Amino acid sequence: MAAEPEILAELHRLRARVPQLTGALAASVDGLVLAHDTPGVEPESVAALTATALGVAVRMADMTARGDLRELLVRGAYGYVATYAAGRTAVLTLLAQDRVNVGRLHLEGRRAGVRIGELVDAETAARAPGRTPAKAAKPATRTGTARTRTTRAPRTTGTNARTTTES
Repeated sequence: MAAEPEILAELHRLRARVPQLTGALAASVDGLVLAHDTPGVEPESVAALTATALGVAVRMADMTARGDLRELLVRGAYGYVATYAAGRTAVLTLLAQDRVNVGRLHLEGRRAGVRIGELVDAETAARAPGRTPAKAAKPATRTGTARTRTTRAPRTTGTNARTTTES
């Protein structure tokens, strides 16, 4: 992945901003590691477990009509595991000590998730056959009437995880 160095740099910056972080990992929603800064933790296992937890969390959000998954927080006796949506196809998982300021963890995790999502989504768009890279694409011009948003019923089948970083 060409964006891996940029994602890894974002993970390092995130760990510098939140000193109580003990690890940070970016993965696809399928559980493949994109980049990691997880000393003492096996990143492939964390990514696989994140994908499993994500599947359950997405299903729960759908069944309770809460919309697309944005984040998942697990608190254990010794700290937190927080997972944030990172674009359409990736997630950011953070490991933190029990004494972390959870508000700060959410603030920084959400911001980093947006930045990582932009990197991953841009690379995905650039790799798509027959598409122009995002940087080279011309901005769309709006014509016609404004679009309106309609509600939709919760999804009850399918296995694709949906995430969103919109606030």
